[in-house]
Amino acid sequence: MTSKDQLLASLKEKRDDWVSGEFLGQKMDMTRSAIWKHIHKLKEDGYVIESSRRKGYSLRDVPEILLKNEIQEGLNTEIIGRKDIYHHRLADSTNVRAKYLADEGAAEGTVIIAEEQEQGRGRRGRSWFSPEGKGIYVSIILRPGLAPSESPKLTLMAAVAVAEALLSLTSLDVRIKWPNDIMIHGRKLAGILTEISTEMDAVEYVIIGLGLNVNIPYDLFPTDISDMATSIILETGRQFPRIRILKAYLEWLEKYYELFMKSGFGSVLKRWKELSDIIGRQVRIDLVNQSHTGEVLDVDENGVLVLKDLAGTLHRIFSGDVKLLNR
Repeated sequence: MTSKDQLLASLKEKRDDWVSGEFLGQKMDMTRSAIWKHIHKLKEDGYVIESSRRKGYSLRDVPEILLKNEIQEGLNTEIIGRKDIYHHRLADSTNVRAKYLADEGAAEGTVIIAEEQEQGRGRRGRSWFSPEGKGIYVSIILRPGLAPSESPKLTLMAAVAVAEALLSLTSLDVRIKWPNDIMIHGRKLAGILTEISTEMDAVEYVIIGLGLNVNIPYDLFPTDISDMATSIILETGRQFPRIRILKAYLEWLEKYYELFMKSGFGSVLKRWKELSDIIGRQVRIDLVNQSHTGEVLDVDENGVLVLKDLAGTLHRIFSGDVKLLNR
């Protein structure tokens, strides 16, 4: 724990009360000047701290910003988010930042967060709308040591973790659309972008990126997605604390990651199917150069969608855009 973190913890212990600079200096073996510098940095982070020459310092408010201290406080994980959390007020893309860190040897469980993204990324080269302070834009580095053919399963695993986090905190009717979209009443609430780096016949690392619309009002969505997207505030009618959702997601992700690595994909896939209503549905799947329309028969043990088209031909779909047709 850094000196700045220790100072914040001391202020939180006496929140809304005054703590003298002398007391803090003695407790932390620091000069009053050093204390003041850390206070100034905390204020820059968004913490509301009152200062008084006679009384010292008093923490009055904690920002609704996805800061490392606020995430790690009470976080029930052992790997994900326990050590390195990188927070950016503005980033090009959290997946881009994560890839750089992973290539430099960042540890498994490293978390990269942005309050806003300039080049938020979705699947198949699409962009992800990432307004400041209104959503969760986070990427996590994992080093599972799987064969490359196993890596698509991690996308379904992450989708289950997102859905579980939302179900644990809200009453929303969360559904998963294959392979990685989180839907509410047919509108997209969140998307997952998984990227891998391989060495020979093994995965070197996996980056799981999540974009989740939390407090985005309808009129803020761009017109080209306003009829397809939704947010928690639109579905519940109230603001929701992003930190609570992020912490729940990290905890559920670690739970299912541990289950996957220790016991295989079966239990994860079972839960994915429970949270998805795609099996038995009529769909159109758009691929790069063609599309198929038919009935989804199954999602198999590798996360591959099995489709029977209108002519009765079976197709195994590894990746594509799914449009649910009327029942």
